[in-house]
Amino acid sequence: MTTTCATLTSVKTYIHARLSPDDRQVLDELKARTGASASEILRHGLHLVAQQERARRSALQLAGRSVGRFKKGPRDLSTNRKHLDGFGE
Repeated sequence: MTTTCATLTSVKTYIHARLSPDDRQVLDELKARTGASASEILRHGLHLVAQQERARRSALQLAGRSVGRFKKGPRDLSTNRKHLDGFGE
């Protein structure tokens, strides 16, 4: 008995999406302006969203080098309510 195995290098995945009339109008306008197919536009949009999500930075990243710069002061400043006595009066 002989067994043959074939591997496919590119398998396409199909996604079905429900578009509102407004979304469909935007897609049709983009197709007319760019000459691209709906699939090309949606794939490009998918990559743009992924790129945008990768670019998001945390509060720690935004604070950058200023984090941990203060060497003096109470270590329990954020948790000890005694430090709030007289604050805002």
